[in-house]
Amino acid sequence: MRITIKQELYLITEILTRMGVSEEDAAIVAEVTADADLKGFSSHGIGRFPQYIKGLKMGTINPQAEVTVERESPATALLKGNHGFGHVIAYKGMKMAIEKAKNMGIGMVGINNSNHFGIAGYYSDMAIMQDLIGMVITNTEPAVAPIGGKEPLLGTNPIAIGIPSNVHYVSVDMATSAAARGKIMEAMRRGEEIPENVALDAEGNPTIDPCAAIKGSILPFGAHKGYALAFMIEIMSGPLVGAAYGKYVTGTANPEVECTKGDLLSVIDPSCFVDLDQFKSEVDDFIAEVKATPNVFIPGDMEIRNIRKFKKDGVSIDKKLEIQLKDLCQEVELRWDDVVEK
Repeated sequence: MRITIKQELYLITEILTRMGVSEEDAAIVAEVTADADLKGFSSHGIGRFPQYIKGLKMGTINPQAEVTVERESPATALLKGNHGFGHVIAYKGMKMAIEKAKNMGIGMVGINNSNHFGIAGYYSDMAIMQDLIGMVITNTEPAVAPIGGKEPLLGTNPIAIGIPSNVHYVSVDMATSAAARGKIMEAMRRGEEIPENVALDAEGNPTIDPCAAIKGSILPFGAHKGYALAFMIEIMSGPLVGAAYGKYVTGTANPEVECTKGDLLSVIDPSCFVDLDQFKSEVDDFIAEVKATPNVFIPGDMEIRNIRKFKKDGVSIDKKLEIQLKDLCQEVELRWDDVVEK
């Protein structure tokens, strides 16, 4: 079946508020989750929502958590999320990084004691909307083995960068692995195979079985290049921000255990380097050069195409996910018919 984005937003906010989450926090979680589905990141959209509910039930997500500032300077801050919703903590962290960048030219906010925050690109978009450059990195539970090894020690460690433009949406949001772990989990839920050259089983053999991939390891994208980038992100979103690293990172995929990953949110004000209008104009000039060849895409084009499609057609929900969502509705006494009538 398919649901509209409006229905998705209503479903998430209603379930969360009925479980004691504040309306403000529920709205943030819903918006970030729907943004993932709109952009085509279905592994981090409504399909990931049952994981957050399980975290609430297990107590690994604290809906009443208050974000505390551990360290702060005019351009930087280190936040402790106290195991609240990762979406809410990252949202507040990016707002702080944006304000610091407006005042100091650059703002960097590190986060620990948080939870899975959905797609990284939502937060870099927050900077774009303020005519700022945004960059977001985070580490995750081990899923990627170092080149030459079999034991997963690195996360899928995504990176998102957004750049303001007069005309285009310029954004990259990607895992440093050949596929996001969420894509593997999604294939497992749907009973589908994964593409070749994406993962290894526990014995280090190539596999297209998502169950074997989860027990084994995901390959880094671009071989040693993706591995090197994931390695650096592991340090910058682990030891740098007072969070766990390597095999000690837990809770990003398994909500039954406390989440120990970290985030680093960076914002740059281009006007501190060059005239803002000149910068945006030159970004657009460069994009025009790139697009002079027909059918050439820039980072962000696919997301725009997906947004148009999913706003019009809605989001596809497989049967297993539909059952999970209906069960959640029943738990909080929300009629499924009320959801689909929205």
